Order: sequence, then C-alpha cells, then structure tokens
Amino acid sequence: QVQLVESGGGLVQAGDSLRLSCASSGPTFRDYYIGWFRQAPGKEREFVAVCSQSAATTYYSDFVKGRFTISRDNAKNTVSLKMNSLKPEDTAVYYCAASRLGARQASLYNYWGQGTQVTVAS
Repeated sequence: QVQLVESGGGLVQAGDSLRLSCASSGPTFRDYYIGWFRQAPGKEREFVAVCSQSAATTYYSDFVKGRFTISRDNAKNTVSLKMNSLKPEDTAVYYCAASRLGARQASLYNYWGQGTQVTVAS
C-alpha cells in the first residue's frame, strides 16, 4: 500500500513558478514510478510527467516540456514537480500517483493522492 499526499498548490500569476510536492508513507515508495497528472474543470485527467524509481528516467507531456521538472528523493519519500513559466491553461487540480509501470495512462496507476489546486491568473 502506498499513500500519497500532495502539497504546494496555490494561486499565482502567469509567468510565476510553483513547486508541488508528493509525500509518501510506506517502505515500498522506491519500488514505484511516480507520475503527475492534472485535471481541469470539464476536462479529462491528463498526464503531465513521470519519474522512474531511481529518477534516472523522466518523461513529460509536450505541453510542459521545458517548463516543468520532475524529481524525487527516495530517502525522504518525496517527488517534486517544479513548474516554471506558468500559464493560465496550467490551471487544474494536480495529482501524484504511483505505478509499477512507467506509463502515461492514468488507468495504469494504482495509488493516487487527493490532489492540490493550482490556479494561474492572467
């Protein structure tokens, strides 16, 4: 069982930066890929980024590539998502999730956090 808790969301202006954190309890955190997803009102949940167990491999969606950076600290059981140059269209609830696979599909993630709201004002 992996429990995930996101933090760090908030209201920012376009062009600002924000760092989201995903904290986990349990001894098996380092066995999982950790992904970030987001869901805007009226839209489907979409893949943002994923980090492998050792953080050696990362993947990003095209719309955040070059602006967002995913990283993890297995000693602290945390994964971070640093978001730079935020745009109003980045406004969404952001979720972290754990999977045995390095996937982009939300359906392949077994454990989810409760989400944290990010709002980017223009």
